[in-house]
Amino acid sequence: MQADHLVTMANQIGTFFESYPDEMEASTEIANHLKRFWAPSMRSRLLEYIDIERGAGLKPLVLASISANREQLAPAR
Repeated sequence: MQADHLVTMANQIGTFFESYPDEMEASTEIANHLKRFWAPSMRSRLLEYIDIERGAGLKPLVLASISANREQLAPAR
């Protein structure tokens, strides 16, 4: 899957959780959603994109969530 499509999808998830009054809870729920519903290959591609492009185009909350929960989101090897 193309990185730009993954960024768009991640931002859509972020938009939903931005409505949460507690930013920490929103961040946790973004990571939980990615872990539960995204294939490991999708998460891996998004993490690779963040490493290369420094998360360009991702909403700040989404980037912060992924960064804080990177170990949980990285596919098992």
